[in-house]
Amino acid sequence: MPKKTNNDIERTSLTKRHFKCLPSNVQTVLVAGGAGFLGSALCDYYIGQNFRVVCLDNLSTGRMQNIEHLLDTDKFSFVKHHIAEPFDTTERVDFIFNMACPASPPKYQIDPIDTFHTIVTGSENLLRLAERKGARILEASTSEIYGDPETSPQSESYRGNVNTMGPRSCYDEGKRAAETLFHDYRERRGVDTRLARIFNTYGPRMDPEDGRVISNFIMQALQGDALTIYGDGSQTRSFCYVDDMVSGLVALMHSEEDLSFAVNLGNPGEFSMLELAEMVLRETQSIAGVTLHPLPEDDPRQRRPDIRLAEKLLGWTPKIPLHEGLKLTIPYFATELARNSDLMRTAT
Repeated sequence: MPKKTNNDIERTSLTKRHFKCLPSNVQTVLVAGGAGFLGSALCDYYIGQNFRVVCLDNLSTGRMQNIEHLLDTDKFSFVKHHIAEPFDTTERVDFIFNMACPASPPKYQIDPIDTFHTIVTGSENLLRLAERKGARILEASTSEIYGDPETSPQSESYRGNVNTMGPRSCYDEGKRAAETLFHDYRERRGVDTRLARIFNTYGPRMDPEDGRVISNFIMQALQGDALTIYGDGSQTRSFCYVDDMVSGLVALMHSEEDLSFAVNLGNPGEFSMLELAEMVLRETQSIAGVTLHPLPEDDPRQRRPDIRLAEKLLGWTPKIPLHEGLKLTIPYFATELARNSDLMRTAT
């Protein structure tokens, strides 16, 4: 079969406006933001489990190449749609994942008003769909709701140290507002909700221009550029490989525990930016070194999840340490870099 061109893929995606006709006993998972890095991994998982999967994405940060291998699958449908606009269907919907929002500061700061609108209005639109369909719905919240934490590790009971009027507020406060909506729809309208507070996730299918630290470091190292470190490099993050995060999200979605509260999902291994830079340079065999730049406003100094709740209630713990995850991720970025170089040569 000849390989689809980009134009073929776009035409295919735009014509798949409705769910495909399948037996009524096949459960349906709707993934908003399903063409994104993490959303597309969820689509893959559920197709592999013989669910019907509907991917909603407006492609503002999601990429068709993340889901093009699914477009001819009988149980997969793609709908180009912005969740800030209402969505409805006459078909069955059993589970809804709300993964739809840029998750990196450079991306969500491009249009902070649209980011906030997408998170809050989009969450309510999906909650209303879940209410109409009797579906279970999971919100991809974030460790960003803890702000610049004054305690570590951060447990779900920590209420955060946040700035409501900073450059990151559109995302942080949008997610906090979405959590409130999920709580109130559960308490007042009986919607079956789940809240996942996701800590930094990485792996194949990240956009090379994503703007988060792992993608930045790997791309800079592969191109022989010095790695950009903000501040003195002592600030810390915890990084969870995509496969581990998918297993956590699935466990949370399908748990039959009474989960009326948020659950942290992340890898509690904690690394400074200097430690991460050293690991990336070593794994890419780069001698480029690092450069130091001023720390951006409101950039958290420390981020580490307390995952005892997920361990107890879900039986979940991440399996892949950072050095192994980097080995699995770097070849993907190398391929993307080569692909982009080929496209640039073709264009000229």
